[in-house]
Amino acid sequence: MKWRWSMFRRILASLLLAGWSAWALAESISVIAGSELPPEARQTLALIKQGGPYPFHKDGVIFGNYQHSLPEHARGYYREFTVPTPGIHSRGGRRIVVGGALPGVEYFFTGDHYRTFKRIQD
Repeated sequence: MKWRWSMFRRILASLLLAGWSAWALAESISVIAGSELPPEARQTLALIKQGGPYPFHKDGVIFGNYQHSLPEHARGYYREFTVPTPGIHSRGGRRIVVGGALPGVEYFFTGDHYRTFKRIQD
């Protein structure tokens, strides 16, 4: 019985730590007003909100959140869209990541290829 109680305490501690980590992560993501985004990001955000058409074939693919930079959700919760970078002919490193479905959609911007994110506030 002692082993079971010990295991229970470890599991409970892990769950509490995971919850705390998710909360701390959500609190650590800074916020950017939509009006403060680069013009290309504002255009991409407008395309997302109107449902396309999107200029890049990978726009709308699942963002896996492998870096754990955004709050944890089930696979498929996040989708990514390319924000063009002036002077770069490839997709570059700027993205808008969309999480959820209407009415609770979340928008995030990364200008450094997923290293950091800012929550977009309209």
